Amino acid sequence: MSASFFFYDLETSGTDSMRDRIMQFAGQRTDMDLNPIGEPINLMVALTDEVLPEPAAIMVTGITPQKTKDEGYTEAQFLKIFYEEVLLPDTIIIGYNNIKFDDKFMQCTLYRNMYDAYEWQLQEGRSRWDFLDIVRLTRALRPDGINWPFDENGVPSNRLEHLSAANGLKHEHAHDALSDVYALIGVAKIIKEKQPKLYDYLLKKRNKTEVLEVTGDHNQSFPGKPFVHTSYTYPKELMHTSVVSAIGQGPYKGTFYVFDLRYDPTPWIAMNAEELKKHCQKTADEREDGHQFIPVRELKCNQCPAVAPLSVLQADASAQERIGIDLGLVSRHMKILQQHPDFIKRVQQALRREFEKDSDPECQLYDGFIPDGDKAKMAVVRAAGAEQLRGFDPGFSDKRLHQMLVRYKARNYPSSLTDTERAEWEAYRAERLRRGLPHFIEELHKAAKIHTGSDAQYTLEELRLYAESIMPAPED
Repeated sequence: MSASFFFYDLETSGTDSMRDRIMQFAGQRTDMDLNPIGEPINLMVALTDEVLPEPAAIMVTGITPQKTKDEGYTEAQFLKIFYEEVLLPDTIIIGYNNIKFDDKFMQCTLYRNMYDAYEWQLQEGRSRWDFLDIVRLTRALRPDGINWPFDENGVPSNRLEHLSAANGLKHEHAHDALSDVYALIGVAKIIKEKQPKLYDYLLKKRNKTEVLEVTGDHNQSFPGKPFVHTSYTYPKELMHTSVVSAIGQGPYKGTFYVFDLRYDPTPWIAMNAEELKKHCQKTADEREDGHQFIPVRELKCNQCPAVAPLSVLQADASAQERIGIDLGLVSRHMKILQQHPDFIKRVQQALRREFEKDSDPECQLYDGFIPDGDKAKMAVVRAAGAEQLRGFDPGFSDKRLHQMLVRYKARNYPSSLTDTERAEWEAYRAERLRRGLPHFIEELHKAAKIHTGSDAQYTLEELRLYAESIMPAPED
């Protein structure tokens, strides 16, 4: 099969990719001209009995836990379909804010179910693309021919449902995964039609090698050449876009710290490392009026950042005005950075933070890669049924996988549990539910005050009944 896109979207039980769960997965394959190929995929994934969903999330989607249990697949079943039908060779996996949301849920779901969390995006010519920053950069640099919506406060909005309405696209059920997928394909078609050069350029620039052609390579001297960068971290009033320069390598390979050249670096350059650290880590209560955080961001070259050379702005006064940039000031601020090559060392020290590790192995995905020797053992686990899994010990060298195996069996093949494993699972389930119940009740009460219609009341009652049905018996 030739190269194709697979547009996808998730609806989830909350926003925490490690602790919340996928409840709906939907997607549609298209050819490179955005014409549909085959039938869409639209699956429910059954919520398991240790998870209390966030009421706010359920009120948005309307998908109750009961619905997922009636219609849904186990996570293991879902992932087999995902590998067989979605992950075809040379597929470009694409979503709307998928890099920061949907892809993270997929990574955690794969990890929890004995798959490598990253290979799905890399093997057999596959890659990924995030269309949200494509929309933002198009609005900032080449908006002609497209209707751009504003929110109720007159601030630019790039919400998918707003874009759909402004451009006459059919989008009947916002926050239904399949409806959102169709809307996204429609938006992609409009940008491809109205701004084909920018579309083709950004499609090419989605991989790390191409990004480095714009940002500068890892061996460059710092600060690097100025370039255009679009990210949610820049103000929406300025189209989420600014001109930046890489001032040093970030905490991981393939990352850079970039300085927002909209700002004069002088106030921060004057600070020593300790002053910078205190400045960056001030709490909300400690910040004085007008406190300005150091305008440095981490750019990850392997996460499809939306970047463009400075030349796209230099001959376009209207684009400069839209993003509120003065190229004369940019040049002046760049010269100040060039005069202080030691600045990045202080910045790196100031931004470096130690995070306490989570004790739950399912929340330790980013603590380290799975050893190669364990990957073959994980494949054996995935291929086994309930009978083969009962009492099976693959001998994992990675300690995380030992506890995760019991949970994998409990969620997907409960009949495979030994008495000891069942007791371990029930103890984990009970502790998690009791810990999460106060927050669930509080959020349920908040939702009841906001949502008063009959449909909303039905959903709230379903949530209450579901929580009652999965809670462990009271302790003596």
